[in-house]
Amino acid sequence: MSLRIDAKDLEQAVHAGVLQPGQDQALLAFFASRPQLRGSFQLTHVIYYLGALLVIGALGWLLNEAWMNVGDSALLALGGVYLLSTACIGIVLWRRQHFVPGGLLAAVAVSLVPLVTFAALRLLGLWPQGSEHQGFDDYYHYINSQWLILEVATILGGLLMLRLVPFPFIVMPIALALWFMSMDLGRLFFSGSFGWNDRSLVSLLFGIPVLLVSLWLDGRRQGDFAFWGYLAGLLAFWGGLTMMESNSEIGKLFYCLINLVLMLMAVLLRRPLFMVFGGIGLAGYLGYLARDVFADSLLFPVFVSLIGLGLIALGLLYQKHRDRLTESLRQHLPQSWLDSLPALRR
Repeated sequence: MSLRIDAKDLEQAVHAGVLQPGQDQALLAFFASRPQLRGSFQLTHVIYYLGALLVIGALGWLLNEAWMNVGDSALLALGGVYLLSTACIGIVLWRRQHFVPGGLLAAVAVSLVPLVTFAALRLLGLWPQGSEHQGFDDYYHYINSQWLILEVATILGGLLMLRLVPFPFIVMPIALALWFMSMDLGRLFFSGSFGWNDRSLVSLLFGIPVLLVSLWLDGRRQGDFAFWGYLAGLLAFWGGLTMMESNSEIGKLFYCLINLVLMLMAVLLRRPLFMVFGGIGLAGYLGYLARDVFADSLLFPVFVSLIGLGLIALGLLYQKHRDRLTESLRQHLPQSWLDSLPALRR
């Protein structure tokens, strides 16, 4: 269980006799000297992340326009300058202990790797000339095995950047490149058309190992790298599961049970992210049942509103009894799991 303690709390502890005079200042100095790599919902951090996302979007648009109007050499030159600039500034800020802005700029640099790689390959004449996808903007829209080299470059660049700037958000562009790679590789294993259900299945299967790796990483590093891994894994797994078409009532019931398991994992791991995805999935299933049971009835919106109120009540109960529920669940787990997975001891 994590607690937020400020100077006023420590001062009250001194007045209550829990701490000796002077120990509160020593603790404050100790906490201030530690790198604050764990994410926190602060206004400045929100601004940092919003700024980084705007930079990524703006640079992608600008460089794509440069390629369309000037060509490969301009794309490589501009992309290389921006990549090196954001990487160098990010590393400098990181070493000066400006961890969030430095880490975000490093993530921006990683996001530029596929674009710079694309420009370099075209300039060197190594890009397939007969390909139907000759523009970089197709990278985000179409599944094709020719993108694999860009994805490999992004993953390697991200891993290298993590060595220099161990900031958890850098996991996200790496995970995105891995997801793209799973789609491009999946296309090779499906004969004929690579339909929507096929893509959903590949996404689901990709999400499972991402979640397992994140579970293994959870609690082993100082920064919260697992959060972004969980987010990427849930987006891939839950998104693929939700988008799969099923005409079977058993299949839909199984979908509901999986979402209940996700909600259980939220309690077990103390990760509200699982509760969000599981709650949305459960609400969707209950809404589906309500639509069939109360079809063409004025009771349908009433039932849907009751589902929403029920989820709010569930959230309140979870917040109030989270620690007790977590400890109760963990008591039923094998001791070997508790010993080998730090995530179960958070």
